[in-house]
Amino acid sequence: MENYKKMSHTTWQCKYHIIFIPKYRRKTLYGVVRRELGEVFHRLAKQKGCEIEEGHIMSDHVHMLISIPPKYAVSSIVGFIKGKSAIHVARHFLKRDRNYAGQRLWARGYFVDSVGRDTEMIKRYIQQQESEDKRLDQLELNINPKTNEQ
Repeated sequence: MENYKKMSHTTWQCKYHIIFIPKYRRKTLYGVVRRELGEVFHRLAKQKGCEIEEGHIMSDHVHMLISIPPKYAVSSIVGFIKGKSAIHVARHFLKRDRNYAGQRLWARGYFVDSVGRDTEMIKRYIQQQESEDKRLDQLELNINPKTNEQ
């Protein structure tokens, strides 16, 4: 249970592998921009209560393993990170101070895959759950409803 996170009424572990690319897959993520984007991504994720557990910025794409609270949709977090990071790059590297929406850095789509603890274990649990329910139902049938005795 040490890997689980808690909110007021929820215990959760929602991790996603996300990949996104610069528009037209330009090799624009290098040097100072590349080094600074890592810090920007971490700061933006933290603003939404997310945590980037692992990440790597290549010259033409970004990989991250991110933990996202269940109260947020993955698409909203990815959109937030891509949008705000594009604005940051425009303001700090392209020297555009005002009215820049950051629309020219990242391509529209992204790849996402949910990361589970142990997929095979969960499959076995689900498969065995039906037989466990049947076993419990059988126990209830064996108990006399009037006296609660066997």
